[in-house]
Parts: sequence; structure tokens; C-alpha cells
Amino acid sequence: MKDLIACIAKAIVDNPEEVVVTEIMGTQSSVIELKVAKEDIGKIIGKQGRTIVAIRTILSGASMKLKKRCVLDILE
Repeated sequence: MKDLIACIAKAIVDNPEEVVVTEIMGTQSSVIELKVAKEDIGKIIGKQGRTIVAIRTILSGASMKLKKRCVLDILE
């Protein structure tokens, strides 16, 4: 899941070298934290939050195949 989010985020932002993805694993769920450059936060969120909703939808679909729950957080 970490690699999936990193790949999507690097394709969207202007500074792909500043994308940092960390995953905190739990027994039933995991939290994925996404950190991008300050000027790229708007690109990740998108107009009215559409881009981040789409990324979270892809993440939830992929995590369902693994029978896990994943949550995506954006860090500043």
C-alpha cells in the first residue's frame, strides 16, 4: 500500500523527490501518512478535495483485496 500511494503522489506533484510515505501497521488496519512539499499540498488535495478522495478510494479498494483497512493522512 505504501508503494501504491508513493507512486500516485509522485505522479501528481511538482517535487517528487520530497514525497515521503510512512506506514504504521496494526493488526486489522494500517495508517499511511503522506508528506509532500508545502507548495504541492494543494495538488494532492485537488479542487474541492476530489483528488484526495480519489486516492483514498483507490486505497480502500486495494486494501479490501488484502482484507485490511487502510487510512490515508496528509501531513504538513
